[in-house]
Amino acid sequence: MSCTRASKFLDAHDLDPAERVSASRKLAKSDAARLAGAAKRVIVAKGKSVQTFSPRGKATPEVVAQLLGPTGNLRAPALVAGDLLLVGWSEEAWAAALL
Repeated sequence: MSCTRASKFLDAHDLDPAERVSASRKLAKSDAARLAGAAKRVIVAKGKSVQTFSPRGKATPEVVAQLLGPTGNLRAPALVAGDLLLVGWSEEAWAAALL
């Protein structure tokens, strides 16, 4: 459901990602660590909670843990925009970061 909302948000604001990867393609903890390590800013939305981290090249265990869902895989939706990593759905957080 959150991936559908994210797709609708991107389409409504004419934001065209270079690549869309289905959430059925599971990204593991190592993938989450790699994405976080490459980001200057990580925004994680879980329910009504939104947290921002600045890993700056080092994906700490705390940051990586926030990116993972109950299955141990990267939570969806996830979006990389330059040096920003957005994980989880919050329309407010996505709008603030992307618009």
